[in-house]
Order: sequence, then C-alpha cells, then structure tokens
Amino acid sequence: MVFWTGAALGTLGAALHLPMYIEARSMHYHMAGMRPDATMHIGMAVIVLGVGLVLWGLLPPRREKRAPADLRIRPLDDSTLRPAHAGLIIVLTLAVTIDVMKPTTLSFVAPGMAAEYHLTSPLHPDGGPPVALLPFFGLLGTVVGSLLWGTLADRVGRRPAILFAGVLFITTSVCGAMPSFTGNLVMCFFMGVSAGGMLPVTFTLLAETVPTRHRGWLLVLIGGNAALAYAITSQLAESLMPQYGWRVLWLVGMPTGVLLLLLNRWIPESPRYLLLAGRADEARAVMARFGSAAVTPARTGPPAGPRTAAPGPRTESGTTAAPGTTAAPGSGAGTGSRAGAGHQGGPLLLAGLLLLALSVGIVTYGFQLWVPTDLQRMGIKDMDADRILRNAALFGLPLNVVAALAYGFWSSKWTAVGLSALTVVPLVCFTVLGDGVADRRGLLMVLLAVPIASIYALGAITIAYAAEIFPTARRGGATGRVAGLTKFGGVAMLVLTLLSLTAPELGVTAAAGAIPLAAAVLLLAVAGVETRHRAIDEPLDARPRPAEVP
Repeated sequence: MVFWTGAALGTLGAALHLPMYIEARSMHYHMAGMRPDATMHIGMAVIVLGVGLVLWGLLPPRREKRAPADLRIRPLDDSTLRPAHAGLIIVLTLAVTIDVMKPTTLSFVAPGMAAEYHLTSPLHPDGGPPVALLPFFGLLGTVVGSLLWGTLADRVGRRPAILFAGVLFITTSVCGAMPSFTGNLVMCFFMGVSAGGMLPVTFTLLAETVPTRHRGWLLVLIGGNAALAYAITSQLAESLMPQYGWRVLWLVGMPTGVLLLLLNRWIPESPRYLLLAGRADEARAVMARFGSAAVTPARTGPPAGPRTAAPGPRTESGTTAAPGTTAAPGSGAGTGSRAGAGHQGGPLLLAGLLLLALSVGIVTYGFQLWVPTDLQRMGIKDMDADRILRNAALFGLPLNVVAALAYGFWSSKWTAVGLSALTVVPLVCFTVLGDGVADRRGLLMVLLAVPIASIYALGAITIAYAAEIFPTARRGGATGRVAGLTKFGGVAMLVLTLLSLTAPELGVTAAAGAIPLAAAVLLLAVAGVETRHRAIDEPLDARPRPAEVP
C-alpha cells in the first residue's frame, strides 16, 4: 500500500508540471526564461514525497530473519514455454523498449534544445554551453544506475527494482517541462539512473525464470529489441516534434511509465531470490506457474545447518547432485571453471568482453547519438533525417531476430563474433566515405540499418554472455559492471566532445567504434567459450534480506 501510494503521488507530481508546458504553446513550447510557478513547485515537492514513500514501501520490513530455504530449483528444460512465460516476455519486452527510449531520445532532442537555449552544437557553433552536456549527464546517470540497480535487486528483489524504475520513468519525465538548461541536466541525470539498471535486472529475472534451453535466445531477443525503441522514437520525433516541440519526447515517459506499473501482475519475483529470502511457499507458487520444481538436495552425511554444506555439482539436466558427490563425466558439472575460477576463458576472453562492452557504448552513444545532428549538418532536413533513421531501424529489425535465434540455438560465441564483425563493416564505410555518403540515400539507409539494429543486439549479447561466463558468486556484480561499461564508452566519447566544444563528425565516431570492436572480434574468436544450453541456476552465495513485494 505504501509503494502504490508513493507511485500515485509521483504521477500526480509529474502531472502538475504540465500546466506550464501547455502555457508555452503560443511560443511553440519554448520555455527558456520562464519562471517556475507555484504549481510546478508543489509538483516537485509531491514527487519527492512520492519517491520517498516508494523507497519506504520497497525496503524490507523489520522482522525476524528467515534462513534461506534448503531447496534447489530444477528447471523442466524439456517443457515448452507456458502462458506465464509469454506474459513475462511481453511485459519485459515493453519495459526494455521504454527503457531504451530514454537514452535514444537524447539524440533527437539535442538540435531543438541547442536552438532554444542557444547552446554550442554543429548547427550553432557560436552558442553558449555545449549541447553535449545533456547526453553526458544522461549517460553518466546510466553508468551510476547500472552499478546501483544490481545492488537494489539483491536488496529488495528483482520485481521491486523493475517497478521502482517504472516510477522513476514517470517522475523524471518532467525533464520536458524544465524551463532552465540546468534543470534539464539534473533531471536527465536521474532519468539515466532509472534507465541504467533495467536491462541487467531484466536479464537476471529472465535467466532465473525461463527454462535453460530458451534462456539465450530470449535474452538476446528482448535486449536487442532496442532497435524497435529507436524506430518508435524516430516515429514520435517525426510525428510530434513539429507541432509540440522537442520537449514532448521527454513527456512521453509519463504514460509509458504508468503503463509499465499497470502491467505489474505479469512480472513475478524471481523464485531463486524468494528461496534465498526464506520465502519458500511464495517461491513454490512462482515455480508452479513457470514449470519448475523445488527439490531438497540429497545428503551423504549428517544434516548440516542452513547453507553450511557446499552444493553439489551441476548436471546437464539442471539438477543438483548431492553435496560432496561428483557429477558423472559429461554431465556438464562446473566445479572448476564455472564455480572456482574468476571466469571462463582466461584474460584474453575477459579483454575481448570488455572491449566489446566498450565498443557498444561508443557506437550507441558516440556514433548513433550524433547521427540526427550529423545528417542535418550534411544538409538533410529535420523530418527527412528522422524518417531515414526510422526506416533504417525498421529495415534492421529482422537482424535482431536472426541474432537471437543464432545465439540460443547455434552458438553463443560465434554469434557474438559474427555480429561484431558485421557491425565493423558499415563503420569502416562511414569512416572512408565521410559526409559524401549523404548524396546516396539508399546506401546511407543500408549503412545506418546495420549498426542501429546490430549494436543493440550486441549490447544484449554482451550482458547475457557476461552472465553466463562468470561464476555464481560474482555473476551479479560482474554483469552490472559490464553493463555499466556499455554506457561508459559513450561517456568517454562525450568527454572528448566537451573538450573539443563541438560534436564529432560521422566518420570520426564511426572510426572510434570500429577500432575496439575489430579488436574484440579477434580476441573473442581466439579465446571465446561456448555457453549455449549450459545451466546457470547454481545456488547463489548471496543472502538478501527478506522483502515484501508490492
């Protein structure tokens, strides 16, 4: 009840920012120079109160601690996906799409924001502060969010972490009603914090809920579906911005966040989290819906206290052998590389994975971020640029489906290598052709389609691959850090942009992404390991406190 009261207050507070935005319609919704009125001040106070109540409602209640349930999850890998899986997949796909629309919007609002606040940009070289400050603060927030959200999910659960992100999606949409540029920067940072951790938490919940044989392709399909978010954002920019200005793209976050909260019944808590929190009955109820079973591990010696006995090795079917026993040869047990070592594949694989994550950030937030601005600088009008980007994203959507199926049913390693190599090709073309590609619209759309579609699939593959090669004791933190690195590449590019006081040209950002990505291709081809169909539901070492799920 406390959570939902806070969510309602947060939504009300965000809505109270709309009157000033509507008041500015006679100025084409330009709010620069306007003074916040009493309604906006009240709205901000209500938002702060609402977010505080949401956090209070998510914190674990003070009660007697429960020992982790002495049970193991046995996935029914031979079963088909159930209706509960379908509902979860649809809702999490929507959540990821809404999530990715946040940083994607940065590239579409930058030209209008630069014009309204007289900022320095490629179209306004003699302005004031650089417009690159906006994506810098936004992406810095995503890095912070990627590092914090994993801790939040371990503290209060996967489901509450996702719902809290939905609340912040609503409240930070007031970025579109901030009269000052400084206010935009502050709210954009917090918007980035909310968006930064959604993908890792989504991957965690899916990996702990769906059958092993469906894990890989679903993770990549949902994570790589961000190309759809790019297409939707492009369409919204083309349809709404000419009439309602650039601010409307931020305000869209309000109804989409509300929609995510309304669909909460299809987002379960992770059964593994529930077991570790000592809520075995709730875990059994979730597992019954999703086709898993809770089993008590066999013991070869005297009964031990809760979690004092080390779990047995994994078998290929996903069950747990008795503690102290050895899995049969060929059973897929991972007591060596998967449980004891820091990660599989050695330092070369780790270097390749980190370079891949860095490249994803550079291409997504260094190359793609400035594409609308670069197209306008090359003489392509606003609406034409938005239409080209929308068509390029739609043209590349089938590539995401192919990548997901290949990762899940063919080879995780070679899908990562092949898709990375495919992405390098158009980046090299942009590096060589430069602005000259603007005269060949067909070639331009094809070259844009590949990185727009493939880089989001690569981002999903990067996080999924990290979750599969790191051992249980380090999986959450390592996956969160890798996810943060996919944003850090963009932050690094923006720092260079701020130092040069101008947005880099298309060929420069393309080269910056192509070089580390080509190096990642070589390292992963040499040192990559195959993770397809390997069980990851080993007992976790972490012991989160029990928390009430709203």
